[in-house]
Amino acid sequence: MKKLTAILLAVLMLASVFTAMNVSAEEADLGSPTGFETGKALYAHAVLNSADTQAWQEWQSIHDEKYYEANPMEKFFFLPSSADAESVDIFNGFDAAVTVNGVSIASGKTANVPYKTGKTYTVKAGGNSFTLSIMKSTAEAAIFVNNSNADGEGSELISYLNSDKSLSAKATGAIVTPDGAVDNTSIKKIKGRGNTTWQKAKKAYNITYDSKVSVAGMTKAKKYSLLANYQDDSLSRNRFLYDLSDAVGMPYASDSRYVDFYSNGYYWGSFQMAEKVEAGSSSLVKDFEEEDYLDAEGNVKEDFPFLCEVDASAVDGEDYYVSVNGGIKLTIKAPELSSEDKGYNEVKEYVKKKFNEFYDATSSTSNDLSAYADVDSITKLYLINELGKNWDSGVSSLFFTYRQDGDGKYKFYGSPVWDFDNSLGNATGVIGDLENMGVTDYEDYTGWWCRYKGKSQRDRRSSNIMNRISQNKGVLAKAQTIWFEQFVPAIDHFSGRVTSEEISKELYTADEYYALISGSAEMNYKSGWLLNTGSWIADHSSLTCAYYDNELKTYNICKTADSYKSDFEGMFNYARDWMISRAAWLSKEMSADEVQTVEFERAVPEPEPEPEPEPQPEPKTTVTLTKKSAAVYRLGTVKISAKVENKKGATTFSSSNPKVAKVSSKGTVKGLKKGTATITVTNNGAVAKFKVTVKNPRLSATKKTVKLGKRFRIKISGKVGKAKFTASNKRIRVSQTGYVRGLKKGAAKVKVKTNGITLTCKVTVK
Repeated sequence: MKKLTAILLAVLMLASVFTAMNVSAEEADLGSPTGFETGKALYAHAVLNSADTQAWQEWQSIHDEKYYEANPMEKFFFLPSSADAESVDIFNGFDAAVTVNGVSIASGKTANVPYKTGKTYTVKAGGNSFTLSIMKSTAEAAIFVNNSNADGEGSELISYLNSDKSLSAKATGAIVTPDGAVDNTSIKKIKGRGNTTWQKAKKAYNITYDSKVSVAGMTKAKKYSLLANYQDDSLSRNRFLYDLSDAVGMPYASDSRYVDFYSNGYYWGSFQMAEKVEAGSSSLVKDFEEEDYLDAEGNVKEDFPFLCEVDASAVDGEDYYVSVNGGIKLTIKAPELSSEDKGYNEVKEYVKKKFNEFYDATSSTSNDLSAYADVDSITKLYLINELGKNWDSGVSSLFFTYRQDGDGKYKFYGSPVWDFDNSLGNATGVIGDLENMGVTDYEDYTGWWCRYKGKSQRDRRSSNIMNRISQNKGVLAKAQTIWFEQFVPAIDHFSGRVTSEEISKELYTADEYYALISGSAEMNYKSGWLLNTGSWIADHSSLTCAYYDNELKTYNICKTADSYKSDFEGMFNYARDWMISRAAWLSKEMSADEVQTVEFERAVPEPEPEPEPEPQPEPKTTVTLTKKSAAVYRLGTVKISAKVENKKGATTFSSSNPKVAKVSSKGTVKGLKKGTATITVTNNGAVAKFKVTVKNPRLSATKKTVKLGKRFRIKISGKVGKAKFTASNKRIRVSQTGYVRGLKKGAAKVKVKTNGITLTCKVTVK
């Protein structure tokens, strides 16, 4: 099954909470961060009571797009979905003890701290007074990547990578899922990725693990792309269309998950972890290996499979590409060869020849493309781009896979799909380009798009490959069938109007997507990333929504426009409604039946009656000890200082070993015998433990030589009350203050009775 269901995820999250609640701090090794260099700060772990050393985050302040912190005294923990809902393990990196929410944490130690989201705590540390707030994600996983010495010269990992996209580094880290499972597979390589995105503050990365890993239920793989979705306020346009592609049966649709990304303790925001577009049996395109272009003797085959991308941004010296007909730059993604590799030029010539044959076949709308391409998949590729009004359609991130079909004939397959943040009503488009094409409704969910892309009003035909595919008669004939048989049911499921158990294996409902991303998005934007990241972002403040009823054959459009707040919920809802409305318009236009347009009014729900006030649960009782252990001498006492919040009834004290130490009803512990005992402090079911160690008093000397006529003094450590000193014979004299004088040569003993026992010092007089 391609994706987890929302119900399963919720069960796993609850299970992690209950599991953590059943493990006491005394039973678990809470550990400390060792995956990266720590400083004078507090650090929180992703999983309660875990000994893992990698999945730690440092408290941090809100930053701007240049990482400037306006208020460094205001701190946040941005906890992943694996964190317990009530308690968190916090490591103290300061030089002295720090108290958080009543819990004292010694320097260099970790302690369990109760917390509530939305509440602010005051923390005094390092001579400063901080405020601390704690937030918790809802994402499907958290990705931790750690290396404090990325270049071997002390450079911090992300700072090092962000300085140049060509740089890469190894790292340790963790993949943590909501059930609390931690995968510490090391990272073989992490490096930057993307073109436009790479110029932004929140960057994207490619990650290669040392061995295959699964991220929140995805098929195991080594290589993943960590998408920033920086220019998409909904953080979801890529996810919607990747999963929709899977639901309609496109050959290669990248599986992905919402994740929170951390590096060296720093929270970088909400990301999308996706299968990397790559060929190989353990990769997204599984039908061939990179080396399949060579025969057994190592020579280039007459025919072979390859993976290519239409990419206008391909650069000499950086990309393995060929220039093909129509002025298109075609990057060869597999096999991806360097100039020293066998077949470097032969592969380029072969790819160029095959793509030109396909491209030339699209020159006439009446040509049969089936000899060159799998018409089913290129039709779906067209429909995905048309549905999204994808600005990059036919320009960049447009992938084709060239491989054998079921009859052994090599053809182009339209897939994988990739890079849809400039779609679903997100972008305004480049005004000059739009005017040149004669498109005035690009931001609207109405109007055709692919058939105009790349076309000048003066030109009869566009050089844009997606434009040419979108006008082919065979593609358009198939598009109508595919749209209503596969796309429309999937969109109905996404909208929640008519859900399907089968479709749910690949595509969530919009409400389920929101449940997964909302908490992560709240942290993403609170940490400092902005909504509306550029002037090219379209106006998302209002939309006149529509939907299509496939059974009644009606195009239903609202009489009034809906308004959307400029917050994450508003931006997510806008992307959702734009996609549903766009699909409705396409259904109306592509239907072979007569479609009636029906206006409807948005139902205003009746105000619900005020519910009866629910009885408030009793506040939880907690018992906190100022000190958790002490040592006393026999017959000595120590008072337990216990702070009881929401006290109910009497606080009781009991000893695990009353022969060693007894405790009064007021919490005074008296040592009776050498040994250890645990004092349990209880109130209303809340319990705290106090460990007492009872020691015997000690003499300053147990064996002593003294000269005739001279004296020395025996001191007592831990004396309770008076002590009695006696000499065993007349060779010595001892006072009751412990002075011993030698009177006659020979041996003697001093007996000291104190604390209910007798201690002895052997004396030799010379």
